[in-house]
Amino acid sequence: MRLTRYHMPTLKEQPSEAEIPSHSLLLRAGMIRKLAAGIYSFLPLGWRVVKKIIEIVREEMDRSGALEVFLPVVQPAELWMESGRWSIFGKELLRFKDRNNRDFCLGPTHEEVIVDLVRGEVRSYKQLPLNLYQIHIKFRDEARPRFGIIRAREFIMKDAYSFDRDWDFLDISYNKMYEAYCRIFKRCGLDFVVVEAESGAIGGDVSHEFMVWAPNGEDTIVYCDECGYAANLEKASFTFVTDEEQELPKKPEKVYTPNVRTIDEVSNFLNVHPSKLLKSLIYKTEKGFVLFLIPGDRELNEAKAKRAVGAESLEMADPNEVYEISGASVGFVGPIGLKKRITVVADRTVKDKVNFVSGANEEDYHIANITPGVDFEVDAYEDLVFVTEGDLCPKCGKPLKFSKGIEVGHIFKLGTKYSEPMKAYFLDEDGKEKPFVMGCYGIGVTRIAAAVVEQKHDENGIIWPISVAPFELYLLATNMRDSLVKETSERLYSDLMDKGVEVLYDDRDERAGVKFKDADLVGIPIRLTVGEKRLADNKVEIRLRETGEVIPVDVNEAVSKILEIKEDLYRRLEP
Repeated sequence: MRLTRYHMPTLKEQPSEAEIPSHSLLLRAGMIRKLAAGIYSFLPLGWRVVKKIIEIVREEMDRSGALEVFLPVVQPAELWMESGRWSIFGKELLRFKDRNNRDFCLGPTHEEVIVDLVRGEVRSYKQLPLNLYQIHIKFRDEARPRFGIIRAREFIMKDAYSFDRDWDFLDISYNKMYEAYCRIFKRCGLDFVVVEAESGAIGGDVSHEFMVWAPNGEDTIVYCDECGYAANLEKASFTFVTDEEQELPKKPEKVYTPNVRTIDEVSNFLNVHPSKLLKSLIYKTEKGFVLFLIPGDRELNEAKAKRAVGAESLEMADPNEVYEISGASVGFVGPIGLKKRITVVADRTVKDKVNFVSGANEEDYHIANITPGVDFEVDAYEDLVFVTEGDLCPKCGKPLKFSKGIEVGHIFKLGTKYSEPMKAYFLDEDGKEKPFVMGCYGIGVTRIAAAVVEQKHDENGIIWPISVAPFELYLLATNMRDSLVKETSERLYSDLMDKGVEVLYDDRDERAGVKFKDADLVGIPIRLTVGEKRLADNKVEIRLRETGEVIPVDVNEAVSKILEIKEDLYRRLEP
């Protein structure tokens, strides 16, 4: 492709809206443009990158035995009501009515649609296993879209759904997708880690995220160098050690604490370490209200809290509800003397410990020296809190470390979460109806492009792996007014194209410096420079974008050398 006939609107200045390198560089390299908050257009160079990623995903999904389909973006509310998610999914679900006043949504995911399709087509165990996938646009009405196409509202996603007869067969399907994902991300040139994860709004009991290491990532990876344990922050657990010398329980004592509400304020006022305070948090779920008790030096992990009580929805009670239940305002709530009986769930780290301080359920008062199971009842002890860096690994007991990352893929064991409520059944060998046992597997296609840039860039621009680069080679003629430079460049362009090399030929009548800057900015992995100085010795210059290595070669050997380099670059990305 000749650059004089191409649209590559590069920018010299740093875009003011860009917060992280991938956002800035994709804008500056002329690959994306913002239409609205979280909604982007892909320009020719950027779309070529996305198509390369799509092709890698498609090849590996086909290789795994999955079958491609194409499902509607617009989904009727009735399906979401069947699954029970219409009322609990949240504001990310963009809902609207058609001209007949029927409720619809733009699909943020396609579990309901795929279940509806399969329940009408598959009736026998003989038709299983089945894995259907699509590569399609999704829309999630993010409250705070940011970081360009990393946290967008509209994006391209690959989602696959497996249907099996039982959990053993689901394990086989799940492992196939796990392996396929590892191949996909390796081929895309990403340095990634697989972590245990929360299933979130999708549901299911087991899930793994594929996380790309990135300093500017939104997600926190919790990991152990010693044993390889890794989880996202929502899922991560830790081992805790109980004090060897346990103090004896004391008699509870009400303490006057005027206008002392926060953990820090109470800790300072009573001269007590925050870990000896019981943070009392009232939440409401679809099953009723719950009081969560956690140490004052920890933060409640709402994903764990939701799982602990088996809730689909979890929302902090408002001040009026808190007062009706406790008889006090927020800051003075505790487990002793509640006006209404509600479920009490405490973090496992407070079990068998004594002499805590909590709110007294009375304005301006706290209670000191209270002991769970003695002075008040606890319905359950669960893992409720976020891990902190330095906590001990749940597998080997060594200190845990934190790092930032970007989620690019997520796989789930859904089980019968959707098939049972939506009455999606098949007939087994005995002619009995059974619900499909499902798995769900998502990849953020457009997010991969941004994740690659986050990992692979320098002060001059993007450094694309050859597998997802918009072109394989950037042919740069330093001076199109020089007849020998132009003639040699034209011949090399033709020969390279004949050999199947994807070439972006910079044939613009521009200064060489401008061309060099653009070449580095757009990040094509191989650059072939044709200039007067080298041509005086019948040579041209090959430069590798990733390493900066410069290789002078004879003009007549340039094409064969490039083919050799190209093959080697692809080979390095093989799974």
